[in-house]
Amino acid sequence: MTRKTSTGSTHSGESEIALALAELAAIRADMVSDLALSQPHLERIHPNYLHSARNLLHYLSLRRRDLRPLQLRLAALGLSSLGRAEAHVLATVDEVLSVLNRLDQRACPAVGKETEVIDFSHGERLLADHTNALLGEADAGRKVRIMVTMPSEAADDYLLVHTLLQQGMDCMRINCAHDDTTAWARMIAHLRQAEQSLGRSCRVVMDLAGPKLRTGPLEPGPAVVRIHPVRDVYGRVSAPARVWLSADPVLYAPPTPASACLPVSAAWLAQLQVGEGLSFIDARGAKRGLKIVDVTADGCWAETGKTAYFVPGTVLLREQARSRHGKDQPDMHECSIGDLPAGETVISLQQSDLLILTRDLEPGRAATYDSAGHLLTPATIGCSIPQVFDDVQAGQPIWFDDGKIGGVVEKIEAERVRVRITQDHLNPVKLRADKGINLPESKLQLAAMSDKDIEDLAFVAQHADIVELSFANCGQDVESLQQRLQALGGNQPAIVLKIETRRGFENLPDMLLTAMRAPSCGVMIARGDLAVECGFERLAEVQEEILWICEAAHVPVIWATQVLETLAREGQPSRAEITDAAMGRRAECVMLNKGPYIVSAVRVLDDILRRMQAHQAKKSAMLRELHLAHGLPGLDTAAGFD
Repeated sequence: MTRKTSTGSTHSGESEIALALAELAAIRADMVSDLALSQPHLERIHPNYLHSARNLLHYLSLRRRDLRPLQLRLAALGLSSLGRAEAHVLATVDEVLSVLNRLDQRACPAVGKETEVIDFSHGERLLADHTNALLGEADAGRKVRIMVTMPSEAADDYLLVHTLLQQGMDCMRINCAHDDTTAWARMIAHLRQAEQSLGRSCRVVMDLAGPKLRTGPLEPGPAVVRIHPVRDVYGRVSAPARVWLSADPVLYAPPTPASACLPVSAAWLAQLQVGEGLSFIDARGAKRGLKIVDVTADGCWAETGKTAYFVPGTVLLREQARSRHGKDQPDMHECSIGDLPAGETVISLQQSDLLILTRDLEPGRAATYDSAGHLLTPATIGCSIPQVFDDVQAGQPIWFDDGKIGGVVEKIEAERVRVRITQDHLNPVKLRADKGINLPESKLQLAAMSDKDIEDLAFVAQHADIVELSFANCGQDVESLQQRLQALGGNQPAIVLKIETRRGFENLPDMLLTAMRAPSCGVMIARGDLAVECGFERLAEVQEEILWICEAAHVPVIWATQVLETLAREGQPSRAEITDAAMGRRAECVMLNKGPYIVSAVRVLDDILRRMQAHQAKKSAMLRELHLAHGLPGLDTAAGFD
C-alpha cells in the first residue's frame, strides 16, 4: 500500500513536470514568434534601448495570458514561478525550462537558444544605466532619487533652493502651468549657484501644462468681507480680529497677515491715532467698533473682539474727531470704505442635481429656486476646451475637481451638455471655477500639447534636462514632441511620459516604444488624474502594471502625486503617507509637491528611502535581519531596533 502511494505520488509528480514543461515550452515559442512580428517596431529603436525593447515585447507576449495556474504548478515543484521575470524575461523562462528538462525523465528536444538574451545581471544593469542617464548618478546609500516641485518663491529665494539641494533633492521640477520664463530662469540660476556651492549636481525637469480640462468662470459674488475674532472653548475671545486700513491695500499690503484689508481715504487715514476708536454699522445692521492699535507710514492696524461684515460704502466714524494739532475737523469725522473684491461664487451640488456645461466661457451661476424650493434654473458653468463636447456621448461618466464630484452625461445639445450628478454625499459639495474635469470613457481628440506648451517649448529645450509630456495618450503624442524638439535643435532634453489618463495607461507599450527611439526616456505615474480616470479602487492595480511594464522596458519610473502631502503643507505626515512614501522605493524616483514644509518633507523622504533600501528592491523583499528585541530562545540572532 505504501509503495502504491509512493508510486502514485511519483507518477503524479512526473505528470506535473510534463504538463509544466509542455505549457512553458509553448509559451516560449509564442514569445519568439511574437517578437518576429514586431520587428518593424525595433527598427527605429535607439541602440541604447534595443535590448530593452526586445525584452519589453517578450514580456508583453508572456503576459497576454493568465499565468496563475502555471505559477502554482511551478511553485509546487519548488521552481521559480516567473514572478520576478520583468527585467530578464526570456532568460527566466529558459532557466525554468532547463530545470524542467532535467527533472523530466523523458527525452525532450533541447530548447532553442536566442541570440542576445538579457540575463539576470544584464537586465538590472540596463535599468541602472538608463536611470543614471535620465536622473543623474545616485546618492550614496539611496538609489531612489528625489524630485521636488518648485514653489513660486524659489525664483526669489536662493536659500530655499540651496537647502533643498543640501537635504537631498536630485531633480528640480518646474511646472510650466505656473509663473513665467523670467521666474523659471531665476529658479535655474539659483540651482546652478547651489550646485557649485555644495558640489552636488541636480537635473532640471520642466513639466508642460498640457490641455487641462477645467471649469469656466462663475459670476462674481457679493463684495462682502467678514471678520471674526478667535475664541476659546468657552466662547471667550483669545485673539481679536485684525484689520488693515490703507489708502491702497494692494500697493501698501499689510506687513503681517490680516483678517481684512479695507481701503479708506488717505486724508482721513492720516488723522488716525493710536488708541482712537472707530464705530460703524455693519452689513447686517449690527453696531460695531474698531480700536486703532498701530499707525505706520503705509496704513493703520485696528482690532475688534466681535464679528463684523463690511461692504463698499460702510461708514467708519471717528469717536474723537481731533487732529494731531487738537483742532476739530468735522470734514474728517467719517470715511466710507472703498471698493472691495467680489466674493467667490460656488455651485452647491448633491445627488440627482442637474448641471449644465456650456460651450461658451460666459460666467456661470448657481441654480435658482422659487419660494417653495422648486428648481427654476439649473446651475451652469463653462468648459475651458469646449471642443471636447464633440467627443462625448450620453451615458458616459464625468468627474469634477479631482474626482470629488461625479456625474453622468445625460444629454448632448448643440451648445451645452446636461450632466446629472450621481455621486452621493452627506452634505452638498461645492463646485468652483477653474477645477479639473475628467471624462475617462470619452475618446477625446485632444493633442497632448496646447498652444502655450508649444510656446514654452523654446525655453524648455534650451534650459531643461528633462521635459515632461502631460496627458500623453498615444505614440503620436510622443512623436509630435520629439519632432518639435528636433526642429528646435541643440541639446535634446529627455522625454518623461506622464501617465494620467486611461488611454495613456492602455497605450503605454506603444508610447514606450516611441519614446525609446531617443537615447533616454522615463515615465511618471501621475496618480492624481490617473485615479479619477481609472477609478480610485483600481489605482493600486494600475500603478503596479505600470511599474512592471516599465521594468520590462528598463525605463525609470517617477512615483508622483500626494507623496507626504500633509507633511509638506501642514508639517505633520499621516501614517498612510509614510507607508505610501515607503512604497516609492519600487520606483527610481519619488516626486514631492510644494508646500510650506517642503524642506522637512525632503528630509523625511530621504530617511524613509534610505531605510527601505535594505528591505525592498522592486517586487523582491530583501531578507535582512529582523529588528526584534530577542531572537530564538537561547540564541542571540536578532539585531535591536535602529
